[in-house]
Amino acid sequence: MPRKPGISDEYIINLYKSQMPYKEMSERTGLSDRAIRNVIVKHGIPMNREQSSGQPRKNKVNEDFFNVWSHEMAWVLGLLITDGTVHKNKYTISFAQKEERILKLIANLMSADYVLGGFGPTKKTPTLIINSKKIVIDLNAMGIFHNKSLSVPFPQIPAEYLPTFIRGVIDGDGWVDREGYTMHVTSGSKNFSTSLHSIFTSWNLNSDIVEQKSQTGNPIYRIWVRGKESIVQLAKLIYIVEIGNFITYKRLRMSQHSKEIWSYLEFLVSEKKFEIIN
Repeated sequence: MPRKPGISDEYIINLYKSQMPYKEMSERTGLSDRAIRNVIVKHGIPMNREQSSGQPRKNKVNEDFFNVWSHEMAWVLGLLITDGTVHKNKYTISFAQKEERILKLIANLMSADYVLGGFGPTKKTPTLIINSKKIVIDLNAMGIFHNKSLSVPFPQIPAEYLPTFIRGVIDGDGWVDREGYTMHVTSGSKNFSTSLHSIFTSWNLNSDIVEQKSQTGNPIYRIWVRGKESIVQLAKLIYIVEIGNFITYKRLRMSQHSKEIWSYLEFLVSEKKFEIIN
């Protein structure tokens, strides 16, 4: 069987490590079981097909959500990479947000039941739980695994959806000062951080990247955008597509120096199409 165009050894290895069945790997790559095993052996990957039982999916969800690019998918992916969790030894992902409207929107976009994790003395932030083996396998194929914070790559995002993906990144883990002059995203992954900085630079934004040490001694990276002109331009780019019917404080802070954006936001609110929160 001929390998499908654009299928690299690295992609095949990621599918294998995600514990995807050989049948599905063959459909995606165009290779036979034997050819897939040859790739795995060539790169010295341990041959181990034992799979953890994981947590079965108990609630409904669109299991193909991360297979079809859309602005909604790109936004949720950005949130997941920066502020979500792929759980170890079970086929579960979760999103933690103080603002439940964001969690409800994620559930709605993914056609998922709204199931929150339990609360306790050390766990007070609302957490959306989604169980799906297929979703975890699809995320693994993108290089998004458990304990992703230090190693997550920057996904290959179609240009059309890149601004919306970065909106998800900022909505998830971005910080914007009250005056609307600076914004930064924090990441433990050098690969992800340098890629994000390169994109900001390609958009002609005033951006820099600073490396620091975490309390555990690991490097962390802050990717900055500075100056009201750059902040306004960033807001214009990432909020060009509307998702949800509410306007967050981050968007308000980033837009405060633009009469054009403020007029648009005021129109949305006056027409009762959107509601300002936070």
